[in-house]
Amino acid sequence: YIRAPETKFAAVYRPMRLSKLSTAVFSILLTCATAGAGATVAAEPESKPAADAAAREVEEALKLTPNPERGRKAYLMCAVCHQPEGWGSADGDYPQVAGQLYPVIIKQMADIRARNRDTPTMFPFTMLEFLNLQQIADVSAYLSQLPMNPNNGVGPGTDLEKGERLYDEYCAECHGKHGEGIAKEHMPLIQGQHYPYLVRQFQWIANGKRRNADPEMVKQIEGFSDEDISAIMDYTSRLSASPDRLAAPGWRNPDFAEFVRDQGKHAEKKKN
Repeated sequence: YIRAPETKFAAVYRPMRLSKLSTAVFSILLTCATAGAGATVAAEPESKPAADAAAREVEEALKLTPNPERGRKAYLMCAVCHQPEGWGSADGDYPQVAGQLYPVIIKQMADIRARNRDTPTMFPFTMLEFLNLQQIADVSAYLSQLPMNPNNGVGPGTDLEKGERLYDEYCAECHGKHGEGIAKEHMPLIQGQHYPYLVRQFQWIANGKRRNADPEMVKQIEGFSDEDISAIMDYTSRLSASPDRLAAPGWRNPDFAEFVRDQGKHAEKKKN
């Protein structure tokens, strides 16, 4: 049997021959289990060569014809953290990637691989020896068509009026009035994203840890207080996708019908 190491979610499958992909999944998870979603890496100065390398890969990948069916198979190695539905976790350890814009997923994976964005748990998965550019395109296409979680993690709801005002002033132009993103500009869809994840990424952009952020955004958010960040990200987390983009109540990804969710530890963490 192929069983994932102890993580928030574990997958168990019927006996099967260990393919190259399955072996990669098993070995690479050992690395991620020790890294942890909250791991930190000292931010390095922005590297123009890294950014240029990522840009070249994005351009090459976008020229490819993606195959979502192949992407489904490759997504096996992603599902342990992001869940079969691509919904991540409400506590923000893992973001929702279902429904994200196709070019955005490609760009983020290219940035991580080029070390233009620090994400310790993701970096091993983006290495070419595990995923080539065609597979990245395939996985991105598969994820972009998955329905989104209608019950993502949201903030405290204590200052939504301020959050809406700040969002309209600083975010709507690039991310869209409803957080729908702009595919041709590689601007991420942020509607329906988990509040803790949004807060963490915003803070990393502000302090320079997330180096692939738009320079104009970095300049705009200078001087934002913790209260400002909480308000704007709380409001953002409550922006919902259109009904046709949301999963039906109780939906589970049929592509991973045998995926066993070991949520005991996760449930206990949420309870506490």
